Amino acid sequence: MVWLSEVITEHIINFKFSDSNNVTKKRILKELIEMNKTLRKAIIAGNWKMNKTRPEAKELLEAIKPLVANAEGNVEVIACVPFTNLETAVNATAGSNVKVGAENVHFEKSGAFTGEISADMLVELGVEYVVIGHSERRQYFGETDETVNKRTKAALVAGLKPIVCVGELLWERECNITEEVIARQIKLDFFDVSAEDVKKTVIAYEPVWAIGTGKTATADQAEEVCGFIRATLAKIYDQATADAVTIQYGGSMNAKNCAELLAKPNVDGGLIGGASLKADDFNTIVQAAVNG
Repeated sequence: MVWLSEVITEHIINFKFSDSNNVTKKRILKELIEMNKTLRKAIIAGNWKMNKTRPEAKELLEAIKPLVANAEGNVEVIACVPFTNLETAVNATAGSNVKVGAENVHFEKSGAFTGEISADMLVELGVEYVVIGHSERRQYFGETDETVNKRTKAALVAGLKPIVCVGELLWERECNITEEVIARQIKLDFFDVSAEDVKKTVIAYEPVWAIGTGKTATADQAEEVCGFIRATLAKIYDQATADAVTIQYGGSMNAKNCAELLAKPNVDGGLIGGASLKADDFNTIVQAAVNG
């Protein structure tokens, strides 16, 4: 399968449109993209951040469940909720296709770490996913690539599936060093993580300048960086490993721009902020992934 994925990717990158026979070429390109995306799972994850009380969480999840039921088997749907809502979310989603994730995890199993939650505690609750290294954690709480690496490895040891966030600042993009920043984050965040374990992780590309600002990377910008992330993984590991990793886009994806973003060959899903707090908007994104 390695050679096939390399051929597909090369065709997608080099595919050129001409005025003649445009319809046929668009159909072929769509088929190539669909073939490439079958190598990994599409994942739409809501990141609720510091929102919703337990009753509000239950109400929102009860609204989401029937809307996204048709995604089962095609798209993984996840609600990453505050620690206080985890048990409520696990109970509310039982028997449905909605999975539950946490928004952070500590790298130690136990000890004098006031206010922290261990991976084993999350697993015991029934949590399956955990967001690690979100830009808000890096910006406000001193998260570094070293601690992201430690958290990622601790989560994997406990059986959790990490959603590891990477992304550049606006100033870094303006300085034309986006690729250097992303490559450094990938290399450090996944240091000493095996190829088999990397396949169990999700990477969320979240340009910091597009988080909670209303600004969004264009679909081409998102594709460019997601493709670069995959190429970086291929250099560190191999092409088959890179092709198996789900790469999300997470910078203000919403009901209006999701279809264009999710149509890109290296954008396998989304880490959704504000739109995940509205059942209809979140469902629109899930359906775009189902149809994409």
